Amino acid sequence: MRLATIHTWAGPRAAVQQADAFVDVHATDVHVPPSVRQILEAGPEMLALAQHAAERKDAVKYESGKVKFYAPVHDPRKIVCIGLNYKDHAAESGAPIPKEPILFSKYATALIGHNENIVIPPVSQEVDYEAELVVVIGKAGRHIPAAAALNHVAGYTVGHDVSARDWQLKKDGKQWMVGKTFDTFAPAGPVLVTKDEAPDPHKLAIKLRLNGQTMQDSNTNQLIFGVGEIVAYLSQVFTLEAGDLIYTGTPPGVGFAKKPPVFLKGGDVVEVEIEGLGVLRNPVVQG
Repeated sequence: MRLATIHTWAGPRAAVQQADAFVDVHATDVHVPPSVRQILEAGPEMLALAQHAAERKDAVKYESGKVKFYAPVHDPRKIVCIGLNYKDHAAESGAPIPKEPILFSKYATALIGHNENIVIPPVSQEVDYEAELVVVIGKAGRHIPAAAALNHVAGYTVGHDVSARDWQLKKDGKQWMVGKTFDTFAPAGPVLVTKDEAPDPHKLAIKLRLNGQTMQDSNTNQLIFGVGEIVAYLSQVFTLEAGDLIYTGTPPGVGFAKKPPVFLKGGDVVEVEIEGLGVLRNPVVQG
């Protein structure tokens, strides 16, 4: 199943992709909650009901080409990110291979959807790009064993960890969270692909294109810490909840490591593509 959150006259609504359309499943069947997070919280039976609603002949549909997207989960309780999780990226950053996941977070105000604008803040001159696989939690849990971790995953989406390197790396103490949580710095989407359609998240090609030029080109088989390890590690610290988003790290090719460095500017267009999950496109504007 491919779930999205789309703009409608009634506000953000959970939608299921059906061929060349997106079905507003709550408008079709009021027993289905209006938000993707609420559908995930309700469990597998609600997901099945949403799929059934999407297949009805009287389904409320929006043409794919006319849909405006929010992030697939537009109201997550947590956005957690993993740093330096590809060996080659750690090397290009001049950092040692981490022995445990490096964590930081983003606020919900950073979250935007497919085709929404990334805004360059006036206070940063070094805004960078990072293609990322995003894990979406489907079942709450704490102290989750790694072997059972995928039971708590709803699926995956395409993410972009936009990063103000001058704030992240040049402030006292290296302010990772501050540099990565400016408004609009967490694009995600366009859809959440449930794990039955992406059974192995560790064998997916991942690419980033800047104005059509490929800047990052790797595979999730290069992750240092896999999805199960990450979920288990995080659950030692806090309860994972349905709809939580986990950005799993970026491969090599980021802008600040290039010679000369490449940073985002107004007028750019960034596309992140992950095999089987789709293409996340975001224009860049100057704030």
